[in-house]
Amino acid sequence: MVSLTIDGKDITVAKGTTILEAAELLGITIPTLCWLKKVSPTGACRVCAVEVEGVDRPMTACNTPVKDGIAVTTQSEKLSRVRQKLVELLLVNHPLDCPVCDAGGECDLQNSCYGLGASKQEYGAVLERRRIRYDWPLIESDPNRCILCEKCVKVDHEVVGCDAIAVVNRGEATVIDTVDGKPLDCEFCGNCVGACPTGTLISKPFKFRGRPWAFTVTRSVCAFCAAGCQVEYHTRNGRVERVTSDDGNYNSGNLCINGRFGYGYVNSADRLTAPMVRGAGSDWNTAMGAAVTGLKEIVEKHGTGAVAGIGSPRVTNEENYLFQKLFRAGIGSTNIDSEARLGFARAQDALRGMLGLSGASATIDAIDRAGAVLVFGCDLNAEATGIEYRVIKAVTKNDAKLVLANMRGVKLKKFANSHLAYRPGSELAVIAALTKLVLEEGVEDADFIAKRVTNIAELKASLATVSLAEAAAASGVSEAELRSAARLLGGKKSVAVIFGADLMRSGATDEKVKALANLSLVLGALGKDAGGLFPVYEKTNIRGLLDMGVAPGHLPGYQGRAAAALFEKAWGRPVAAEPGKDLWQIIEGIEQGSIKALYLLGCDPISSFPEGGRIRAALEKLDLLIVQDPFPGEAAKLAHVLFPSSVAAEKSGTFTTIDGRVQPLAKAANPPGDAREDWDILTELYNRLTGAGRPATPAAIMAEIASLVPGYGAGVTLPAGLPAGPVTLAAVGSTAAGSQPPYTLLAGAILYHSGSTTTWSAHNLEVAPEGYVEIHPSDAAKLGVSDGASLKLGTAGGSVTGKARLSARVQPGLLFAPYHFRSMNVNALLSRGANWTGVSVEKG
Repeated sequence: MVSLTIDGKDITVAKGTTILEAAELLGITIPTLCWLKKVSPTGACRVCAVEVEGVDRPMTACNTPVKDGIAVTTQSEKLSRVRQKLVELLLVNHPLDCPVCDAGGECDLQNSCYGLGASKQEYGAVLERRRIRYDWPLIESDPNRCILCEKCVKVDHEVVGCDAIAVVNRGEATVIDTVDGKPLDCEFCGNCVGACPTGTLISKPFKFRGRPWAFTVTRSVCAFCAAGCQVEYHTRNGRVERVTSDDGNYNSGNLCINGRFGYGYVNSADRLTAPMVRGAGSDWNTAMGAAVTGLKEIVEKHGTGAVAGIGSPRVTNEENYLFQKLFRAGIGSTNIDSEARLGFARAQDALRGMLGLSGASATIDAIDRAGAVLVFGCDLNAEATGIEYRVIKAVTKNDAKLVLANMRGVKLKKFANSHLAYRPGSELAVIAALTKLVLEEGVEDADFIAKRVTNIAELKASLATVSLAEAAAASGVSEAELRSAARLLGGKKSVAVIFGADLMRSGATDEKVKALANLSLVLGALGKDAGGLFPVYEKTNIRGLLDMGVAPGHLPGYQGRAAAALFEKAWGRPVAAEPGKDLWQIIEGIEQGSIKALYLLGCDPISSFPEGGRIRAALEKLDLLIVQDPFPGEAAKLAHVLFPSSVAAEKSGTFTTIDGRVQPLAKAANPPGDAREDWDILTELYNRLTGAGRPATPAAIMAEIASLVPGYGAGVTLPAGLPAGPVTLAAVGSTAAGSQPPYTLLAGAILYHSGSTTTWSAHNLEVAPEGYVEIHPSDAAKLGVSDGASLKLGTAGGSVTGKARLSARVQPGLLFAPYHFRSMNVNALLSRGANWTGVSVEKG
């Protein structure tokens, strides 16, 4: 520890603390301009100059570490003059274009001029205009306004983990640009725009939309992935014109392209604005009447089991709760499910059964402090960018070891100490081998195992049947690579284990997730202040969806049939509590004729689910298809009754992150035309079906939820960790991976889109306008295919065509295609069991 005095106040701080940080602890404010808390200091602007007794020149507080016994002065006439002159010097080459600069009114340089009294200019220079980069998508760069603080570069390199921009040239010619003037190879997250203290880097979609004080700012939650980043919507004249995130937010102001620019979907001209009945425009009374009459007639003729519903992780907890209430109490059916059945629900079932976890075992900030990180079957860059930022922080700031287990060379490979590029379907072999090697190398957490695990001997016995040579042969990962990875993960005080879609949707999900839980327990990853076990999903409210009971087998709060009486008392109606049909049983029921009516809430299974062609044929057989959605997707085109609904920026309520943070979102704009909020639509439909007349608000609905689901409420963090008692490890099943087809298609998410939602955003489409097929150069050479040429992929279920994109990120024999695009619906090629399938490949 180091003791010092700042402005006459004594303080003791850790060695390595800067003067600026020590002053902040005392409540002393030192002016800054180039300093940004979340990145390393630069000391470029020197506005934070302070006096240190015995030193004959001012020192920069942001990057000067404290020393024992020093006396620091932060305010004096001399320092005021120094800071004023420093700002005046910054203005020498700065254009006075404040009236047309988008940063006007929120410009840190402007604020520093006012705050430090730089009201005149005693210096002059011949201005040399630099080229403005108008050619970049979404972001515009005017180097003439740049003060070379380097915040943007540091955020790009240190937070986002990219090398899109850099300090280029030297002396007076220095600018922030791409290296050698190349096109911008960027993630378009806009975090550089958020960090820029001037109008150098601006958002092109926001350019000239208005001054910052002309907008209403509404704090809310990002509508896209399950990391739950906190955002601010800037609205004017009923439109969302900008999304920002304050550095004081849980996500430290960091967003991805979807969080910052994805709001374009809110203002899409394709939004549904009026109800429709059998393809014709209608009004709400007529549409509601048609839905209620149709449902009642089907129930009366065929029974309650003839009605089913599919919910959505895009709507709030309150709306999901009302949806399942509508079915269980309003209709009397438990045939209710969602896309969670494709992977997350199966993973959750495994975690709940083994560890009592409904989501992550710790909040995601615990990843920052982990000593080692395993990212398995997950492209964090695409599935949860906010969590990827935390992994990068753990690795680059805290020296964590990173093991990446992924079929592809995804972005995190550049930070990984080990990349296990396994073959499709061999996940269990890799996990079992890693677990065996951790124990064999003696790097397990023996203390944790002794205190919390009951049957380690049984696990060792089952692992004895695992052949490392066979696991290596099945996975394509050498035994030496597996052993090295085990050593990197083992022997650490804390470990974070993160897994995503490639594990959840790879088939045999239950076995694989339990095996990964075994590995996590052997490493001692759970129940500590740092690290943990983290399932990841691409869409916001996947956990809240299941928490609220949008599943065939449980009531809200994962309560079983025994709790039915509690809900009947609260709802004043009989409650259907027997397990109903799951997603695929619903489709089979439609095909067989036992299900006559289907209600789709905020989802389009034709374009977003596997076997899309089969689902389309099933939906065409229905007597009644009700679709409630903001957009005219493929399912909406078949709807008998179509309800136009709202998006996240247009409603209040809550989302629940995968780590259990129940975050409130606030209404920033109104839905377009006659569209309504989802909870409002569901409330009216419930009241009409049941004869109830109770009005609802999101707050009242959450109060009802909290009375029935212990611990739930807006703003709370749901309990996680391990159950109080000892934990039993799961048996290890067969690790055989099966034979590999000549070509395997892997369908998944990419950074530039979130589900199909952002394909309605012009901003996202500017960067990623269409689907493609990523193919290894050696495979392309065999097929005689060049980059950009057309490829046709086929299965028994159909075929799709897309442009080839040659890339060494995929293994030979493995193809990758994004599943976001309706025009290239690769989901239709998949079967229900996995996100990959064997395909035929030919020139398109």
